[in-house]
Amino acid sequence: MALSALLSLLLLIALIGCGKKEESTEQSTSETPKAATPMDKSQVASVSGMAMFTGAAPKPTKIDMSQDPACKKSGAENMTETVVVDDKGDLANVFVYVKDGLGDRAFEVPKDKVTLDQQGCRYHPHVLGMMAGQTVEIKNDDDTTHNIHPSPKDNKEWNESQPPKGSPLEKNFARQEVLIPVKCNQHPWMKMYIGVVKHPYFAVTGKDGKFTIKDLPPGDYTLAAVHEKFGEQTMKLHVEAKKDVSDQNFTFKAQ
Repeated sequence: MALSALLSLLLLIALIGCGKKEESTEQSTSETPKAATPMDKSQVASVSGMAMFTGAAPKPTKIDMSQDPACKKSGAENMTETVVVDDKGDLANVFVYVKDGLGDRAFEVPKDKVTLDQQGCRYHPHVLGMMAGQTVEIKNDDDTTHNIHPSPKDNKEWNESQPPKGSPLEKNFARQEVLIPVKCNQHPWMKMYIGVVKHPYFAVTGKDGKFTIKDLPPGDYTLAAVHEKFGEQTMKLHVEAKKDVSDQNFTFKAQ
């Protein structure tokens, strides 16, 4: 009996010891955020260009908001934003970013929030750019309930309602993903896209089709331009110290 009790005690001590060792190993292998890579701002340059459309651009269609009186009375210009191109061929809402060439550089996540607003039963902006880990503040300025539902592939999916003029929601995306579709389950015409990257070198073209990416260090890169309907285009880019690069233009056409 005594021998049996002693063996049981020794086994218990061994199990406790193993448990502590496994816990310690688990803690030591947890991922630690990398420190931001030092950047010599005296050597950086900006990259600018345009996104253009050639051929007959698809016409925007009118949105029927009659299902929700609060949306209908908003008086907003209720046209689709899938393709926004002016009479000169300037293409808006193209997400442009450095796709390759930064190596293993790490970047500090901005403390400033980016804003996604819901006004006139539309998302503003239609395409939003942000860094992985950065906070997006989601507002509802409408007199109706909205439902924000991103559908990512590489990030956590969520689906949350927001009451009329309710308190802002604060969310983030942990990993790079271009482009994440977002919809409102309450109002099926409400759609937008979020470009999430792990560095600050991105931009979204305006109504004039123009973009500028600032403070890029010298190097050889792949620049990508992504449109929700027309897909992705890439180009090679060489940046020399303190020499801005212009006329990096992308041309899209109907598929």
